[in-house]
Amino acid sequence: MAGSGGARGRSGAVSMARVAQVAGVSQQTVSRVANGLPNVSEDTRRRVLLAMEELGFRPNFAGKSLRSGRYNSVGLCLYNVEQFGNLVTIKGILSAAGAVGCAVTTVEMDERAPLSLAEATRRMVGLPIDALIISMSLLAEDFMAFQPQPGLSTVLLTMREHPLCPTVDSDQYGCSTLVMDHLTAHGHREIRHVGGPTGNVDASFRERGWRDALASRGIEPTEPLRGDWTADSGYEAGAALARDASMTAVYAANDQMAVGVVEALRDAGRRVPEDVSVVGVDDSLRGTIPHVGLTTVRFDLARRGEVAVELALRGTEPGQRPRAVRIAPTLVERRSVADARA
Repeated sequence: MAGSGGARGRSGAVSMARVAQVAGVSQQTVSRVANGLPNVSEDTRRRVLLAMEELGFRPNFAGKSLRSGRYNSVGLCLYNVEQFGNLVTIKGILSAAGAVGCAVTTVEMDERAPLSLAEATRRMVGLPIDALIISMSLLAEDFMAFQPQPGLSTVLLTMREHPLCPTVDSDQYGCSTLVMDHLTAHGHREIRHVGGPTGNVDASFRERGWRDALASRGIEPTEPLRGDWTADSGYEAGAALARDASMTAVYAANDQMAVGVVEALRDAGRRVPEDVSVVGVDDSLRGTIPHVGLTTVRFDLARRGEVAVELALRGTEPGQRPRAVRIAPTLVERRSVADARA
């Protein structure tokens, strides 16, 4: 279009008035096109869009949010974006938010500082968001005392129940029930546990599930060993367990530690699964290790993210109450479990 020079003001932004002038329409028509509203002919819409493209016009979303009361954005605060569970959950959150026309505004908190829900909320409330999701694998120091920001629907990704906020998580306790049912069905009673770090919420629920499963069968648990989620820490635990002649199975709190356990047992001359069965959690090795043979538990982490978005966006609707949503896992049977030796 001719005569489009001087389209930008002093700030470099293109005004709606300038788009209207170049397209030969009213500012109201430009506004209707920018907001995707009807009652604009296709020819007019085409001319306005062409003018917007030529001038580099961007809609004023701040003004739009003032009129609508919404930013069409969900806030996500988390502490370790590289953690396997977080990566897949983020994918679920992005997909669910995108399906309803929302963006996701993300802030990664410093893991070196104590986990605080109040601090996470403070970081997020200054951003243009309609709702907030906080992912927490550690228990926040202010968890029970935390009060969400008024008017800001807040969902917590954790197994812990909260009196004021909905919580969403994979069933970390139920995953242990699956593992223990599977191992005991194969005749195992001397089942050792390699737990995750002390203070980790997921690890504590997985350990509790292991203990309760043994107690329900009248079996006294041997105190678990602990790792830091890495294969090296699993190897150290496996080397110690290899000296336990009565043990017939190991339940490791994640797949990386389970792989370390398997390697240590084999280096010590203990066969897997003929001598010792091993089970992990997460099903995180696919695509990393060829022909994965580890029996494990798979969480629907994408669904975890989707449910979090659904609850967050509905949080300010009338009648909404805090509730705990636990998403059932599935057992993935492979080649690392056999019947307990006689």
